[in-house]
Parts: sequence; C-alpha cells; structure tokens
Amino acid sequence: MNNTKIEQKKNNPIIWADFPDPDIIRVDDTYYMISTTMHLFPGGIILRSYDLVNWEVATYLYDVLDNTPGQRLEDGRGIYGSGMWAATLRYHKGKFYVIFVANDTRHENKSYLFTSEKIEGPWEMRKIEGFYHDCSLYFEGDRPFIVSGNGNLRLVEMKPDLSGPLPGGIDKIIITDTDYVGLRHEGSHMYKINGKYYIFTIHWLRYGSKRRVEACFFSENIDGPYVGNNVLDDDMGYHNAGVAQGGIVDTPDGEWYAMLFQDHGAVGRIPVLVPVTWDGDWPVFGVNGKVPHFVQPKSTRPGYVYKPLMTSDDFDYKPGEKLHTAWQWNHTPDNSLWSVTERPGWLRLRTGNVVPNVVLAKNSLGQRTEGPASEGEVKVDVSALKDGDFAGICAMQGHYGFVGVTREEGKNYIVMVRRPNPPANEPPFRRMMDRSVPGEICEKVPLDGNIAELKIFCNFEDNIDEADFFYKKGDEWVKIGERLKMRYTLDHFMGYRFTLFCFSTKEAGGYADFDYFKFRKIEK
Repeated sequence: MNNTKIEQKKNNPIIWADFPDPDIIRVDDTYYMISTTMHLFPGGIILRSYDLVNWEVATYLYDVLDNTPGQRLEDGRGIYGSGMWAATLRYHKGKFYVIFVANDTRHENKSYLFTSEKIEGPWEMRKIEGFYHDCSLYFEGDRPFIVSGNGNLRLVEMKPDLSGPLPGGIDKIIITDTDYVGLRHEGSHMYKINGKYYIFTIHWLRYGSKRRVEACFFSENIDGPYVGNNVLDDDMGYHNAGVAQGGIVDTPDGEWYAMLFQDHGAVGRIPVLVPVTWDGDWPVFGVNGKVPHFVQPKSTRPGYVYKPLMTSDDFDYKPGEKLHTAWQWNHTPDNSLWSVTERPGWLRLRTGNVVPNVVLAKNSLGQRTEGPASEGEVKVDVSALKDGDFAGICAMQGHYGFVGVTREEGKNYIVMVRRPNPPANEPPFRRMMDRSVPGEICEKVPLDGNIAELKIFCNFEDNIDEADFFYKKGDEWVKIGERLKMRYTLDHFMGYRFTLFCFSTKEAGGYADFDYFKFRKIEK
C-alpha cells in the first residue's frame, strides 16, 4: 500500500497581503479590482488581472487628496484608520468611475468621484454632495444610482453628472438589518443580472457561526421590495474568520466569481476568490457552502507575466521617474524632504520636524508584508543623522516595532524599539495608540561606523503574527531586542507594512540614505 500523503493544491486566498474591501469589474478581457488604501499615498490602488488569480498594479487614482494638515501628518495625529475607504469601481459607456468617502472629511458631507477614459488615467476628481458609506454605483441606462449605508441601506438616485442627489428622484431605505448582529449590513455592491436587481452586503452574526457572512438581496424593481438571505458563511477552516464583502464578476465564458476578503490577523484583510453559480434567480456561493482552496478560472491571456505587487528596490531611478508601484507613503509626503537623485542609487529621507515616535514620522515609505512569512532588509548610511534622530526599517502598525540606528552625543547605536505595551485592560482588537508616547528601546548596541544592514522577519502563518529584528555583524545576522507580537488594531485598520523611516526627536535637518530594500516572501 502506498501511504504517501498527497498535498492538496492551494492558491486561495489568492493574495496573502492587505487588499481589503475589493470591488471588481471586467472590461473586455481584463479584470480590474480596487481596494481601500486609507492613509497611504498614492491612494486608490487599482489592480489588473487576466485570470482573477494573479494580479499586478494597474494604477493609483491620486497622489494627493485634500492635502489637509491631517493628511500631511502635521496635526499631531494624522488620518490613521481614516482616509480613503471602500470604493465602488464601474465602467459605463467608455468611462471608468470610482466613488468613495474619506472618513477624516465626513464632517464636510461629501464623497469623492474619480473618472477617466483610460485605467491609467489621467483621473479627474470631483466632489459629490453627500457622504455615501461603503457605496455602490449603478447605472440604469443614463440614470445613476448609489446604494450605501450601514444597517439601513439607502438607494439614492443621482443627478446625471453625479454631483449630488436628483431632486425628486428615488431616495429611500431599501434594506434594514434586523438580525441580532455585531456589524449590520454594509459593504453594498449592486448589479442587474437577468432582469433582476441584486445587492450583496456583509454583516457580522452574534449567533450561529458568530462571524462575518455574505448576504444577498434581490428584487424585480430597482426600489424594491428586496428579499434575501445569507449566501456564504464559511471561514475556510481559518480561526472563524468569515469570507465576505466584495463584488462579483462574470468571465467572457459566462462563469461567475465573487472577489471577497478574509481577516488574516496582523497581515491584514486578504482577497479570496469564490466561484458563484445560479439556482434560478438565487446566487450560490462556493461549493457545497464552502470556499474552495484551489480555483483556476480560464486566463484570457495565457502566458502573461505579471509585475510583482511587493518587490525589492535598489533605488536606481532616473530624474522624474516614479517609484515602483509597490511603494506608498505613510500620509501625503513632503516632496522637498526625499530624493532618489541627490545621491544616485540611494533613497534619501530628510527630517523636517521633531516628533516623539515613528508613527508621526513624515515621509515614511512602505509596502505590504506578505504571508505566510516575509522579510524586509535595508542597508542605511546614517552619516548625516543628528543627535536624537532615528532611521531604519519598521514593522508598521499601531503596535509597531523597528530596528534602526539612533545617534546619541555624536555616537551611533543600533536599536530595537517598539510601542510600549498597552494597559492590560484595553480590548485587544481596539487598542488605540497615544501618539504622543515615545517608543520603548528594548536593546541598544554600539554601531562601528555609519553603515548598518538591518532586517525584519514577519511570520503570519496560522495567525502566529510574530516579528523578529536583526542587524548584520560581519557576515552574520544578529537578533536584537524582543520578538514583537504583532496585532491588527483599528487605529491603523490595515496590515503590517515594511516601512523605511527617518525622524528627529530633538532637532530637524538630519537625513539618512538607503542603499537598497530587499523583499523576500518565505513559503512555509
């Protein structure tokens, strides 16, 4: 008898990195997916695929949004956990449309509309009257509608130019969540399929499975009445983390898929592809109520080579050339304080103000971590640091940890620093950082010279969520400080990121030069 264990083929979740709140469309043979980017700039990331499994960055919507003090990280708090939230992406009569809200400007009762004839842009931004939380845009001929809200989902007919509600048009609550739930219906996605109107939402059950589930409602008429129920209640065997929230799309061959997401601990909220079939008018998600661990839609461009979503970088850029699409700034950057041309082949980060910790450091540059495990490595020249400066690489979230170099009384030290542990009585999921608190130095060792090679290893397998920090001594990597227990917290509301930084705690004006960043995904 052959007792060899046969490993089950797996590729789902399709991206083990933080791309939450997906909305998805197909234009001819190309799929596009937008995801929430919150306090990161450039923002409004749109991915591209030809097979729904492999993805690359197609574009960003904007480099700057409102350029407020909070968005520039100049108000002592920033817009962590706010900024650009769940967007709707649509293509109508030769034009792309994106609508979303920014939670830091909700008091202005506005939403943001971006339009372009090409996915690469240029994108035109306009403001919409009204705050449309988790909205979905739908066109009935030339009549635009938005469905949005939390708990009570409202359908609003918009003016033809989408500048605001149409006076005298449809404006009514069409769905009310009356279940005993922790999170009421939100994350709306609206479609018309085979003459019926469908709205897909999510909510979080307090009974039964007690997790996020996907729901569907449909109607013969656009303004209802809508009837429906839950269509997917599955965690793929992963810590009771329900797979839910996102859009659906058809293939050129008439198959249907849903692009949803799943909470995966500290790495963030990651995309999951779910096959959808139809039982009459009712959509059937998954296979026998379960999300398959392997999916293989037909590619519309077999053999296409995708550009990586996360990548290494030697910072060898030509004047005027944009940074790789993997990089995003933590808040709107001050372009006078960074350069890849002042010292060709190096990234220079200057300090422009004095702050107490890395969370408030302007011009920090990062990209996503990736599961099941990943490493970020840098080489940094700290010759131009001032006393009280810090420069290095951070596992960035509210509960951060970093390895870097600091200067004290003219001498350089390699340090491992983390956010001070919060009080034991704080709820673990909702720990909010007091952004005025300096980081805690867990270990400090002298640095001989001005060049340091630093590394962070992040382990996300099975929600282990631990990070270790290293510096290079000769040819050996030496561990420094404490192992960080990474936590997904709502103050940042996104997964951990490898972030390069330089900040001053005493006197602005210093800088650090980064020779390279190396990204490694590590399979377990």
